[in-house]
Parts: sequence; structure tokens; C-alpha cells
Amino acid sequence: MANANKNSITCYLYANPSFFEGTARLLDFWGTLNVYNESETPEEADYTALRNDWITVGMDLRGAIEEYGRARGTIHTVKR
Repeated sequence: MANANKNSITCYLYANPSFFEGTARLLDFWGTLNVYNESETPEEADYTALRNDWITVGMDLRGAIEEYGRARGTIHTVKR
């Protein structure tokens, strides 16, 4: 579940196409099917991207701490 959540955070600016949209893109030589998530202002886009980057860093650190705890035989769970 963490990976699915991480993907939605890191891929915020890009729309995730369905299987059929992905298949249709094979024949879209002019890029007419490309869709991106938009923000009201450039500052909002920067804020959202930076926020999502730090959330991803935190998720990676949390996972590393928990993995280290399991490897040592002591469970270190980090509150989410």
C-alpha cells in the first residue's frame, strides 16, 4: 500500500492513463492525448511538488528505519 501511495504522490503532475488510453498513445504521433494535472499558479505547482518530494523522503526514511529494526531483530515502528 505504501508503494501505491508513493506513486500517487511522486507522479502528481502526470495523469495516469488507463490501459486503453495507454494503448491509444501508441498511435498518437502528435501528442494530442497528453494530459497533465494543472495548478492555478506556478507557485502552487512548486509548493505541491516540493511538498510531495518531502513526503516521499519521509516515507523512504520510515521504511528504512523499520527495515533496519527488523534486520536487528527489534521492531522499530514509526508512527505515521
